[in-house]
Amino acid sequence: MIVRYLLAALVAGLFSGVLMTAAQEARVVPLILHAEEFEGGDEEAPAADGAEQGASHEHSSLSAVDALAEFASFLSPVGVAHAHDGEGEEGGIMFGMSRFSGTLLANLVTGAGFGLLLAGVSLVTGNPITVANGALWGAAGWLAVHMLPAIGLPPELPGFPAAELGDRQVWWVLTVLLSAAGLYLIFLKPGIVAKLVGIVLIAAPQVYGAPQPTDISSNVPAVLGAEFAVAALATTLFFWIVLGLSLGFANEKIAKAA
Repeated sequence: MIVRYLLAALVAGLFSGVLMTAAQEARVVPLILHAEEFEGGDEEAPAADGAEQGASHEHSSLSAVDALAEFASFLSPVGVAHAHDGEGEEGGIMFGMSRFSGTLLANLVTGAGFGLLLAGVSLVTGNPITVANGALWGAAGWLAVHMLPAIGLPPELPGFPAAELGDRQVWWVLTVLLSAAGLYLIFLKPGIVAKLVGIVLIAAPQVYGAPQPTDISSNVPAVLGAEFAVAALATTLFFWIVLGLSLGFANEKIAKAA
């Protein structure tokens, strides 16, 4: 039975990843391409600085530390394929693929991973995901992984200034973990003490503050950056709601068939 639930989570995640790619192509990707027009020209970037620039542009509100850094690049609200600048369409970015193919692959991996994670949390806590509460599960995942970390580190366009990568990675990972724990205590644990502790956990990284760049100058217009942050967060919210609802639908089908 558990295997069937996990397979359902995998299918729901892949389905959500496909829809997220379509949503990104409609709204997020045009903003990234527009922002790249304000950068100083890809041909002028020294080869020695390529890796550093790529790491900076991969940052959004979703990054991870050390061993998780590679996986976390798939968790970006824009997808790894669109988080790099200086990558031509003809060369591709991931294994020689085009931007669209790379983004689709990243979103499929992201969807599958988050689908399995959501199903795992549901099974461990004994709180089933259904069509009735699927949207709430999705919203909680979006809050923990995207919205709450974005308060300190909003999704960034290529060319936007950012603090040192390692500091951002550490802050993001801690914020996601504390936010997830806080939401669990608030919504799934009874008692006022648990809820107060949950609020403290969620507020702690925000009170401490995210690392910020010393120089905030950029060629990219601020209004474009704000528009991108809203579009990226809206896209990920769409992804999580679809994931929660599709997982709830799949779980109910399995329960009826059992």
